[in-house]
Amino acid sequence: MKPNVGYYVQTINDIVKYTEEIGETMHPYYEEIRQAIDRQQLEQLAEERLTEIKNTFTEGTAKYEAMLKKVKALKPTPRVLGIHKKFERAYTDYVAGCQEMLAAIDPARGVDVNLFDRSESKQDQATDELSFAITRMSNILLKK
Repeated sequence: MKPNVGYYVQTINDIVKYTEEIGETMHPYYEEIRQAIDRQQLEQLAEERLTEIKNTFTEGTAKYEAMLKKVKALKPTPRVLGIHKKFERAYTDYVAGCQEMLAAIDPARGVDVNLFDRSESKQDQATDELSFAITRMSNILLKK
C-alpha cells in the first residue's frame, strides 16, 4: 500500500504541535528546578514540591512516549524515508532525555544535578535535530 502523503504530513504536524503543548505545560516546573540549581537553592524545594514536579514530568513523559509510538508507526513516502528515520531517532533521544530527567528527581533525596544537566543537554540536542528534520521534511514534501 502506498503511503498517504497528506496523512503523513498531518500526523507529523499533530505530533509536533502536541509535543510543544506538553513541553509548555512542563516548562514552568523545569524552570523552577533549573533556577534552584543555578542559584544553589535546591534545598529550598520541599519533598512535596519535588513530588508534584516529578508527577507532572511523569505524565508528560508518558505522553511523549505515546507520540513516539505514533512516529514509529508512520509510513513515510520514499522521498522522506531517510529524514523520517532521523526524526524518529531524535524523538527517541528526546524521550530518553526526559526519562533521565525523571530519574534525576528523587523527592526524598533531592535532585541529581549532574544527571539533570546531562538530560537537559540530551533534550536540547534532540530538539535541534527534530527542528532540522522537520524543516528538511517540509522542504522536500512541499517542493514536489
